[in-house]
Amino acid sequence: MLKIKNLTKSYDGTVKAVDDLSLEIKAGEIYGFIGHNGAGKTTTIKACCGILDFQEGEILVDGISIKEDPLGCKKKIAYLPDNPDLYEFMSGIKYLNFVADIFGIPADVRRERIRKYGDLFELTPHLAQNIGDYSHGMKQKLAVISALIHEPKLMLMDEPFVGLDPKAAHILKGIMRELCDNGGAIFYSTHVLEAAEKLCDKVAIIKDGKLVVSGTMEEVKGNTSLEEVFLELVEEDV
Repeated sequence: MLKIKNLTKSYDGTVKAVDDLSLEIKAGEIYGFIGHNGAGKTTTIKACCGILDFQEGEILVDGISIKEDPLGCKKKIAYLPDNPDLYEFMSGIKYLNFVADIFGIPADVRRERIRKYGDLFELTPHLAQNIGDYSHGMKQKLAVISALIHEPKLMLMDEPFVGLDPKAAHILKGIMRELCDNGGAIFYSTHVLEAAEKLCDKVAIIKDGKLVVSGTMEEVKGNTSLEEVFLELVEEDV
C-alpha cells in the first residue's frame, strides 16, 4: 500500500532530515513510526502525502508514484497532522461538506458518513457552530471525521491521539483497526509507546533521520517492552 524507497530529504542541502529511509506498509497493517523529536517522522509523513518534495528516493502509494501522479495518490490517502489547520470561519458541517466536495462524495453518502462519525465522536450537536469556537479536542475530532469521509485506502497520521479524550481515542483505535481489516493501511507516528505496542502490527524506529530497526512488534521488542527498546536504541552513541 505504501512503499518508501531510499527516501532522502534535506532542508539546507547539508543536514539530512531523512537519510536513505526504506519501509513498506502493506494492506491490513497498522504501522507505528517511532522516534525522538526531530528524528524525521513528520518530514517522512509529509513527503508521503506529497506536501514536501524530496531530493532522492521514491514513494509509491498503492503502486502510484507520489512525484509522477500526486493527485492520483492523494485520492487514495488521508493525512491527519498533529496540529490540524482548519478553516475556523466555517461551521463544522460546512467544513465537512467542503472536504466531501473535494473528493466528489455524493450527497447521500456524505450525509450518512457525517452522521455516523459525528455521532461516534459526539460532535453532531456542535457541527452548526463555527470551528473557531471549538475546543482543541473538538477540532481534532473534526479533523479525524474529515479524514475518514472519503474512506481512504491509506491513512497517514502524525500523533493522532493528541487532544482526544480517552473515549474518543478508544473509538479512533477501533476505526483504525476496522479500516485495516477491510484492506486499508495506516502509517502513523506517536510518542505513546504503550498504546503503539498494543495497537500496531509493525513498527519502525528512526533516529537522526536514519532507520534503526523495523519489523513486527514481536520482532522489535522481543521479551521486553517497546519503551525499553526505544530508550536503549535512542540513547546509544549519546
